[in-house]
Amino acid sequence: MTMRRTTCPQCRKRLGEGERIHPDCVSAWADTQAAKAERTKEKAIKTAAKEDRAETKRRKEKLKTERDWLNECQVIANRYARVRDRKDGCISCDKPASWDGQWHGSHFRSVGAASAVRLNLWNIHKACSVCNNHLSGNIAEYTPRLIDKIGAEKVEWLRAQNSVTRYGVEYLKRYKAVIGKRLRRMEKNC
Repeated sequence: MTMRRTTCPQCRKRLGEGERIHPDCVSAWADTQAAKAERTKEKAIKTAAKEDRAETKRRKEKLKTERDWLNECQVIANRYARVRDRKDGCISCDKPASWDGQWHGSHFRSVGAASAVRLNLWNIHKACSVCNNHLSGNIAEYTPRLIDKIGAEKVEWLRAQNSVTRYGVEYLKRYKAVIGKRLRRMEKNC
């Protein structure tokens, strides 16, 4: 036994015997149903497009090499250092934070000499492009300022890291996720 509808689904007026919709509401109800069908269709198209983009992203990630992941992590680490040190000037010279030139993430221990600390955030600090590119980091000035900033023990630890390190893809994925999340949080709070 089914319950009979007692009100119009469109205008909510009381229905007469045998009516399913109020006669004045038929065209409005049809328009409403057509709009619902259109919204459902649009939602299905958006969902399919989103799934397609997700599948494309998964396929692209499968094609990435360890070198690709390492480069992405290096970009994030350098950007993290620049955002972290945004209120500081150049670590290697007297350029203030208000300098209008280009800022880099400068490594105390170079990537080639100490791959073990390539992504270590103690090793990367904000520096002007002049010091980083043209003066090879300006290490003579970098060292005492770094000791003042992070302490002599950490600088000595950085100097002791001489092993060649290969990062695995899983480590690099995790690094990118964690540091990327921290970076987005820092940028949001700026």
